[in-house]
Amino acid sequence: MFLLNAWYVAAWSSEITAKPMGRTLLNEPVVFYRTSDDKVVALEDRCCHRGMPLSAGEVFGKNIRCEYHGMVFDGSGKCVEIPGQATIPERAKVRSFPVEVRDDLVWIWMGDPTLADPEKIVRYPWHSAWPYKSKTERIDCNYLLLSDNLLDQTHGAYVHKSTLASNVDAYERAEMKIDTTPNGVKFTRWMLNCIPPGIYAKAVKFRGRVDRWGEFEYVAPSCILQFTGARDVGEGAYENDARDGGFGLRIFYGITPETEHTSWFMWSTANSYRQNDPAATEELFEEIERAFKEDEDVLVAQYAMLRRVGDRPLINIASDGARMQARLALERMIAAERGIPRDQVVTLV
Repeated sequence: MFLLNAWYVAAWSSEITAKPMGRTLLNEPVVFYRTSDDKVVALEDRCCHRGMPLSAGEVFGKNIRCEYHGMVFDGSGKCVEIPGQATIPERAKVRSFPVEVRDDLVWIWMGDPTLADPEKIVRYPWHSAWPYKSKTERIDCNYLLLSDNLLDQTHGAYVHKSTLASNVDAYERAEMKIDTTPNGVKFTRWMLNCIPPGIYAKAVKFRGRVDRWGEFEYVAPSCILQFTGARDVGEGAYENDARDGGFGLRIFYGITPETEHTSWFMWSTANSYRQNDPAATEELFEEIERAFKEDEDVLVAQYAMLRRVGDRPLINIASDGARMQARLALERMIAAERGIPRDQVVTLV
């Protein structure tokens, strides 16, 4: 079950051009294009005549033409031209979706369009405040496994040995504070007096051990905001919340279902240090990209096994606290939308 009445990240704004782009979201085929007056349009990717994908068509001004029989649709999904036919049937239209461009991201509303409130879109000012680089990936797993992975950072000691890991005992004694929100969860994780990860040490010169923090906020159904960093022990990052200087990294995650079994993963990295040095932004992105590939290998293998033996019970452990709260928030929202008890909500197939 997906939450329908919610804003999902559909793409980076830079991905949408005058050339139509097809993308499946929540099992729904959608075509995106940019009009001559720079507006982003999202329509059902299916011509209402013979079912041809409109993403194989061509954009003219504000409209898109189906390349099978030439029918033309405007940004509302209404057919405005049929070659050789003066009368256009009232039923000649396709579904349109509310879309908004915010902070270099394209957001789409997949549910009841009358409920689409742009004020509910998660804002992310760091795309204009810090230098950043972004990417869109398609991952072969259910979208909730991606958020599960990010909300339980204890995996870093084992999955990311060569990239993000500190000494293993630092994970075991980390201080964790979890706060629930109306539509998700926030947590802060401190790893004190630990060895800086290789990514951090390459970017910033530390004297020795560091105090390392990680702040994560999950906003249902599928958005996570991350702020992590480190400063030398004794510089007050933990004691005085003095986190300027040292290493700082912000990551935006848009995690949107393609189907029950596949996901779109749209993410960006932004650096607080050496902000006038493009090489610093590029190097950070490449290091995080390598770490995410480590995550992807795990998630694909995990999901393949869950699909084989998913009826067998799994256990929860102490580090699952934030993940469990995130899942509860999403299940409550789906239950309210569908008018069913929460225990009838199925979020993972």
